[in-house]
Amino acid sequence: MAGKSKGVQVGKITIGAGNPFVLIAGPDVIESEEFALLAANRLRQICAELAVPFIFKCSYDKANRTSVHSFRGPGLERGLEVLQKVKDQVGVNVLSDVHCCEEVEKASKVLDVVQIPAFLSRQTDLLLEVARHARAMNVKKGQFLSPWDVQSVLEKIRSVREDGVMVTERGTTFGYNNLVVDFRSLVVIRDLGCPVVFDGSHTVQTPGGLGSASGGQREFAAPLCRAAVGLGIDALFLEVHPDPDRALCDGPSSYRLEDLPRLLQTLKRMDSIAKSA
Repeated sequence: MAGKSKGVQVGKITIGAGNPFVLIAGPDVIESEEFALLAANRLRQICAELAVPFIFKCSYDKANRTSVHSFRGPGLERGLEVLQKVKDQVGVNVLSDVHCCEEVEKASKVLDVVQIPAFLSRQTDLLLEVARHARAMNVKKGQFLSPWDVQSVLEKIRSVREDGVMVTERGTTFGYNNLVVDFRSLVVIRDLGCPVVFDGSHTVQTPGGLGSASGGQREFAAPLCRAAVGLGIDALFLEVHPDPDRALCDGPSSYRLEDLPRLLQTLKRMDSIAKSA
């Protein structure tokens, strides 16, 4: 991939600037405190064994679920308590998303990376509030945006801050209940001067595909991740669950935890080749 982005610092981890890819991974939503701690600890162990830099991601509130009856998570207060325990007890940096300006200041005190959800990636007030408070921020590119549209998003953020921003490609709406990945997007976003992240889970999602919930085709996650790492991405975003078929959110597009070590081994080799070319 042409060029190197300016790195984003998350604790001791540098994302971008030609460094090996970082794994941002975890279950889609906090199902319970015990579950989050177990998942974070197992992911930390896997990444430590393979020397893959790791950030734990998990949402405290899924505000954009398809159905009003869907599980959303424990909410802001309890969710941040759980994520603080993950930081303290497991010793990893944490990422979660915010959905309104009122959450940002409190969330930024716990989160090492504050994430803007794809559906809110053009919300000016939210972008600016996160830019003011977050240590680092990750913007999910909206399914409705071209990669060139990201320039306008970054201009909003850069009116407040010049660093600490990365952008995630998570697929583009393709007809109804489907997404497609244009891998040119990764190059375009990188050339805008920020680290580029590839979402290996939401790109295989079928939004609303199950009627009252989103479906997914997790069998395509690994091939798409390999393609993205082959292009030299700076970080890989992946929803990982020990039993995806029983996950309370986005199970069909979540990667199986027991399959992760083998995938990471392959991706490490590919990343080394891509960044030495």
